[in-house]
Amino acid sequence: MSFMDLRQWLGVLEKEGELRRVGAEVHWDRELGAVARRVLEKRGPALLFENVTGYKPGARCTKLFTGGLGDRRRLALALGFPKDVSNAELVQYVMAKNRETLAPRIVKTGPVKDVIVTGAAIDQAEFPVPRWHHLEGGRYIHTFSGIVTRDPDTRVMNVGIYRGMIGKPDTCPMLLIKGGQHWGHHFQKYSDRGQPMPVACVIGWDPIMPFLAGSPIPTGVCEWDVMGAYRGEPAELVRCETVDLEVPAGAEIVIEGFISDDPATYETEGPFGEFTGYVSDVPTPRPTMQVTCVTHRRDPIFRGCLEGTLPGSYSENSVMSSVQRAAIAWNILTTAGIPGVRDVFVPPITNGVNIVVQIKKAYQGQPKQIAAALWGSSAAQYRYKHVTVVEEDIDPASYEQVDWAFAHRVNAGQDGIVIFPGIFGSPIDPSTPMEDRDVAQLGTGLWNRVLIDATRSWKLARRPEWGGERFPPTVRPAADDEAKVRERWEELGLGDL
Repeated sequence: MSFMDLRQWLGVLEKEGELRRVGAEVHWDRELGAVARRVLEKRGPALLFENVTGYKPGARCTKLFTGGLGDRRRLALALGFPKDVSNAELVQYVMAKNRETLAPRIVKTGPVKDVIVTGAAIDQAEFPVPRWHHLEGGRYIHTFSGIVTRDPDTRVMNVGIYRGMIGKPDTCPMLLIKGGQHWGHHFQKYSDRGQPMPVACVIGWDPIMPFLAGSPIPTGVCEWDVMGAYRGEPAELVRCETVDLEVPAGAEIVIEGFISDDPATYETEGPFGEFTGYVSDVPTPRPTMQVTCVTHRRDPIFRGCLEGTLPGSYSENSVMSSVQRAAIAWNILTTAGIPGVRDVFVPPITNGVNIVVQIKKAYQGQPKQIAAALWGSSAAQYRYKHVTVVEEDIDPASYEQVDWAFAHRVNAGQDGIVIFPGIFGSPIDPSTPMEDRDVAQLGTGLWNRVLIDATRSWKLARRPEWGGERFPPTVRPAADDEAKVRERWEELGLGDL
């Protein structure tokens, strides 16, 4: 599957019946977000708002697209699969592709250079940026953008998804954490040099960009390279106008600028409706991007997403995480040399905070080894707080089966539940005390992580009356009894069941 720009992606969605154009006027302040939430609750299509209040024809930008990856069937399309592909097939595909790279190609120009805006003409509010939720602190321009930075030592670029809201017309305070995030590591290096960090924010392009930008690709590997491997061809990038970075030539909008670590430049950011489903933290002075240039296509389409997952209402981040975070975890376990991993499942409702690993158990300490491998990885920032390990007879994607294993295979007093306290974690987790979310003091948030070992304990002796097994047999009928019943099903008058 080759690269496609946002407009080609809209064409794919429309052809597949996965796009709805909204021609009625919708206000950017709260109403648009409420519409997007209701559509998510109904498992509805992606939305292209074509009549946003205050953004009439002739404005710099009049359209907003959201929900492109808001359902698993659309994620499958974005990755080149049929809409009904299985979770396991997607996860295994992503596992393989995340390990491949194909370097991008630099081109002289592209549609994203159609219009170039600098100096006093810069006004981010010229784009139909929503205030997605009524309790948010402002208009969040970066919810699904590819935020590009470069390691000043290795010159390897990173593309991530981070939140940022409009401050002044040419400023954007952002949630930037030095500990745990790749761009945070870059920021620390620039800070140590006494220099501001160059940043480019890419809004609207191939859906592979947010899918990979929202995933912790290993340090030292550029997401543009991995995107090339997914698409089977080099990504075409153009150089930015005012910062030493490269961005997709076919993007809709690129916002360039610098972020300083001087607290005098910080502006207040937050609160924001985060992926947890809660409105996160309190208004806080945070590192702020000083915008130096905006480039965009003619008649650009703004791209954003309604963040925050609730039961029955999955955000785009949730859908991506259900596949990407499972694939990343599986690769971590493979690299750690842990045998017998059969499947990895991330419930979409948790965005990867909870994870279930299915194994063919090889030794008693294996679940602890699995948790240690996951918690020792940088990918565990914000994710893998609760690790559950089950055996191959339990479907990790079935809450009912996992709950049954939890009920009857977990012995909390015999290492069935293990708590690992005071390890790095999420600063936006509402269950974490505020003092453990103090990024300025701690560099990141602190978590108490939990392992639930829902495997059958090997400390239990094998018993001959149980056929040499450690656990008694289940109440499932004998295989020959089940076969006999299947043969007589029609005779019994039960063929319609």
